[in-house]
Parts: sequence; structure tokens; C-alpha cells
Amino acid sequence: MLNELLSQLRRYEMVAPGDHVICAVSGGADSMALLWGMYLLKDKLDIRLSAAHFNHHLRGEESQRDEQFVRDICQRFDIPLFVGEAQVVAGKKGLEAAARDARYRYFDTLDGIIATAHTADDNAETLLMHLVRGTGLKGLGGIAPVMEKRIRPMLNITRSQVLAFLEEYHIPHVEDSSNETDAFLRNRLRHRVMPLLTRENPRLAENLSQLAQRLRQDEQLLASLADGPLPDIPALREMPPAQLSRVLERFLKESGVREPEAEHIRLARELVFSQKPSASAAFPGGITVRRCYDRLEAVEADAPLETIPLPVDGCVELPEAGLRVRCCPAEDTKCDSFSFTVGVLQDPVIRCRQSGDTIRLPGGTKSLKKLFIDRKIPAHRRKTVPVIADEMGIVGVYGIGVDAGRAATSLPATRIIFEPIDPSASL
Repeated sequence: MLNELLSQLRRYEMVAPGDHVICAVSGGADSMALLWGMYLLKDKLDIRLSAAHFNHHLRGEESQRDEQFVRDICQRFDIPLFVGEAQVVAGKKGLEAAARDARYRYFDTLDGIIATAHTADDNAETLLMHLVRGTGLKGLGGIAPVMEKRIRPMLNITRSQVLAFLEEYHIPHVEDSSNETDAFLRNRLRHRVMPLLTRENPRLAENLSQLAQRLRQDEQLLASLADGPLPDIPALREMPPAQLSRVLERFLKESGVREPEAEHIRLARELVFSQKPSASAAFPGGITVRRCYDRLEAVEADAPLETIPLPVDGCVELPEAGLRVRCCPAEDTKCDSFSFTVGVLQDPVIRCRQSGDTIRLPGGTKSLKKLFIDRKIPAHRRKTVPVIADEMGIVGVYGIGVDAGRAATSLPATRIIFEPIDPSASL
């Protein structure tokens, strides 16, 4: 086993001379084999070796037994030990996932390279789990040998090799009673499915682990095709499906979607092929991806303007739109900002566009919806375009102008002026 362990460490350049390597040790067979293997190789590798144990307090006295066992082993062989603990409770993804997350959160606080004892059998089980639950090429890639400061130097070693190694060196270990229950999918696959498949092929674990490795390499190659700026819609439509999926996945990650799932990529793909120039879809984290004509953009949805009174002799600030709206006598006012002049106003308000809104312009009456589309106002910004209305209907719209039926034809009249709150901002 030592040769396989050393081979994996060197193949992936997991450690370098002088590194501090911290073995995650539960006390079980796999982690004890990792600890002893790294202990025997530490001088050859020229590394500083420590161990870390995390007590989840899930199995009462058995959890305390495991912690004490690891403490005794590390003290016997003079291996520095870090111990963390937490009272883990099941989250949305279940108890097993909650325990794993708590464990890695603790390991990530330690200053060193974290080595975990995942074996070829673990990799094979992970591949089958992802296959059962539904996955893509990335999921079929199984467990990565290196992930940030975590290394898995035993992925090319089977559980039978682990047990033989422990027996050869007379290394004790403890058994986790939770491994015997079939409450978890991994255990059901380990106890029921893997033995059946192994009868057909005794090298099943090795073969599946190697398959995962090859698929992971394929995924890495395909992912490399997603580098660079996001292309426009026509270019996206010309991409092979495998490349498009990865380009969209990268785009979603960069936009703030932490873990894009297959459903999220499907929604983004629909936007690419949508015939609607302003289609949109909501994603986790409050992110909205919008099709803006020939491009995709991700935005945090703008809050729509609330309906507020517009004093005919005062001003109102609209932080959502970045504008200040003033009403002044037309005959006394000159300005360089966007404005329009109206006649009689009856209790005017400022609001956002509403369904059915229309405005009469020199070219005829048009809906505000169509006008916004024609002027290529992004869909996510349309709810922040100020609309001036009163009891008689639409008075005027920022950036478009005054309704032809409401324009002033004589004095006195009122000028409605739109100014940026930030004077340096462009109108």
C-alpha cells in the first residue's frame, strides 16, 4: 500500500518538502491506514505531520471512545493532534451531509494541507450514489484527488488493501457502528449493491474509481472550453451542447449562483434559445438572468417604483431610479435636463409602468410596454422608469416625453424636470 500511496502523492504533486500535512483521523480503518502510511513516509517526503479529529457527538459514548482512541495513538507516536467538536443536527440535506460540512468547516480553520482517507471503494460508491440520484459528467467524476488545500492520497487504494496494511503493521482501529446501518444511501450501496457487482467483477472498486478519474479528466477538458468572456446569443446558439452547458454554468457561477444545478443550466439554455428578446429567469441568491436582445446578463432585480404623490410646487427624490423630479412654473424655468411641459395637473403621482398603460405621441398612441421594448430598455429596469400620471391618466414618461393630449398649449403651465441625484451621473 505504501507504494500506491507514494505514487498518488507524487502523481498529483500533493505535497512538497516543508509542507505541514494534517491527516483527518476518525479512528476507523481507512484513516488509521492513512495516518500510519504518512507517518512512515514523512521523512522521505520531508513533511511535518499532524493529525486532526472532529467529534460530532452523534454516537454518545462511542464518539468519546473514538476521540480518546485517536488521542492515545497520537500521544504514543508523538504526532501533534488537533481536536474539534460540535453538536451536529440534521439540516436540509440530512444528518450525514450536516456532519460532513461541520467537519470540513473545522478542518478549514487549520493551517496546513488536510489529507483525508477516501479510498477507491469510497470513490466507486460516490459514483454510484450520483448515478442513482441523477447527475452529469461532473458528478460521475467522483471524488477529486486535490481540492484547494485538501488532498486524497488513497483514491487508488482499495479497502481490502487497507485492511491488509493494518494487519501487516499491527495497527489498531475502531469500528463506527453507524457504518452498519442502512439508513444512509452510501451504506445501502456498500452492503447490498457493491457485493453483488463485485461478484461479477472482483476489481469493481478499482475499475469504477479509474472510470471516475477518466470522466473527471474529460470534464476538465470540456470545462476549459468555457473560458473567456460570455459570447453573444448567436454564438451561444452555435455551440455544441456540452460546451454550451459549461459556458452557462461558468456564467451562472460568476453571476453569484454558488452551485448551479442541472435545472439552473436548463433555464439558462432556454433563455439562449428563447424567441422573446427580453425573457428572464430567477436563480438562487436573488439573481435574475435576462435575455437582453443578443446577450445574457445577470442582475439583482431592481425594486419597482412605489406610487408617491408629486407636489406641483416641490420635488421628490427617487433613489431606485437615481433621479430627482421637480415641478416648477414653466415660464420661470430653464434647464438642460430631461423635462416636459404640461397643462392642468390633478393630484399627480409618480409610479412605475402598469399593465395597459399607453401614451399619445406625434406618431400615434403606443403602449408603454412596446415603447420600452423599441427603445431597448432592459426588462429589469422598466419598473424603475418614472411615469407621471393623475386622475385623467398618463401625463408623461421619463425619457419618452409628454402625452400629446396633456402638453401645455399656453401659459401658465408646469414644467416637470428630471435631474440625476448624483450630478456626475449621466442622464
